[in-house]
Parts: sequence; C-alpha cells; structure tokens
Amino acid sequence: MNGIEKIISRMEADAKAERDAITAAAQQKAESIRHDYQATADTLQQEAQVRRQAQNAERLEHLNGSSQMACRQRVLAVKQEVIDEAFARAAQQLTQLPAEQYVPLLAALAADNGVGDEEILLSAADRQTVGQAVADAANTRKPGAAFRLSDETRETGGGLVLRRGKVELNCGFTEKLRRLRQEESSAVAKLLFD
Repeated sequence: MNGIEKIISRMEADAKAERDAITAAAQQKAESIRHDYQATADTLQQEAQVRRQAQNAERLEHLNGSSQMACRQRVLAVKQEVIDEAFARAAQQLTQLPAEQYVPLLAALAADNGVGDEEILLSAADRQTVGQAVADAANTRKPGAAFRLSDETRETGGGLVLRRGKVELNCGFTEKLRRLRQEESSAVAKLLFD
C-alpha cells in the first residue's frame, strides 16, 4: 500500500468513525426527545384524567342537586322530539305530494332561489317522473330563465339542487326545513304546545 492509499484509507476510516459517532449521537438525541415527549404526554394524560374526574364529580353534584331542572330538561327533550317528528312528517308529506302539486313546488324552489341559468339536479325517481316538467315550469315561472334538467341526480330527500358552474345551492326539503326550523322553532313550539 503506497502513501496515498494509506491517506485515503485513513480518511475513509475517520469519516466512517465520524459518521458512526454522529449517528449514535442523533439516535441518543432522538431517544431523549422521545422520552421527554412521552413524559409530557403521560403528565398531560394524568392531568386530563384528574380534570375529567373533577368534572364528573361536579356533574354528579349538579344532577343530584337539581332534580327539578332535570325534569324540565326531560320535558324539553320530549318537546324537541315532537318538533323533530313534525318536521320529519312535513318532509315526508312534501315528497308524497301528487305531481300536480309537486311540480309547481319544485319549480317555485328553482325560480325563487335561482338566477335562471342553473342546472336542476333531482333525485333519480323525481328526475324520471317529473324532471322535465319541473324545468319547464321553472322557466315559465321566471321570465327569461333557461333552467335545464341535469343528467346527474342527487339524493336530497325531496326537493332539488341548483348548480351553476361549480357552485351548488341545496334546495332540498331537508335543508329548507332545517333552515325553517332554525328561524321558526319558537313559533312551531307555540303552535304545538300552547
């Protein structure tokens, strides 16, 4: 082995030793970081458990001390169920309207909510039975409108979706009734319970 080969061999050995030392130090540092994070996670978990236990104790104390409020809450929950049922029945009744009432309703949804150049997406069943009639009635209802029936379908729970480019407006009965419920829930409760 000549002098240059010895120097290259020594440099390679030094580089390998340095690489091994860096690798060992990195592994040790990574293990230290993992250990620190594990300790932090364990501490956070213990603190969360203590908080949960305190919250549970507070809830238990509150429930034990306020049976009258719990009773009112149960009554309110039953009223909410009745309201839920009323809106669910309304949605069901809307989807079961005869065609001579259903088509104008869907056309009104399109005309009242659309600009006039949107695609109308209906459920598969509605598209097949009343689709073109809805588009035609919407165009008649809104002068200058050019609503068109989409080849696509959308399960909306009744009603329709208006699409203009990539923007869609959900005019499904479920969505409309959800909005109506938010706006008129006190009036509905008054009708049902007074």
